[in-house]
Amino acid sequence: MAVPPIQVAVCGPRHATDADTTHAREIGRLLAEAGATVLCGGGTGVMAAVAEGASAAGGLVIAVRPDTDPAAVCAGVSAVLYTNMGAARNAVLVGSADAVVVVGGSWGTLSEYALANGGGVPVVTIGGWQVLDAAGAPIAGAAVATTPAETVDLALTAATEFRRHLTGAP
Repeated sequence: MAVPPIQVAVCGPRHATDADTTHAREIGRLLAEAGATVLCGGGTGVMAAVAEGASAAGGLVIAVRPDTDPAAVCAGVSAVLYTNMGAARNAVLVGSADAVVVVGGSWGTLSEYALANGGGVPVVTIGGWQVLDAAGAPIAGAAVATTPAETVDLALTAATEFRRHLTGAP
């Protein structure tokens, strides 16, 4: 039986900065070139940028939508899961991933970060949330990257280890 490709969810705000969308586009391209399936929310901002980058490189992009509106889906998506679950779709998105990349930050993105971290799915962040404890020290739970290439390297390494752990493979 063939092993399905690594699936990496890329999460970030719909009202993204130029730096966020530039990073997301490059991350999408690099993930596609590595053969990973890209999961995203299928909307605007970071979601549209990662879909654009991955699809331009010939990658597979699956959108997990909070609604049932085909007009709300960004370009570059290969397939769409219409959940009609609102923000609860975040659990479906990160629960389907072997790793989660957080680009930038918004409340929805923080929800995805928390769901992934709490569920044991590896998280890599670039320009995004960093969670601190009451003393101001970073809480372990996400690798912090500074470039899209580093982000993808960390995500693919973590995803491979996560997949091995799930399957019990050596």
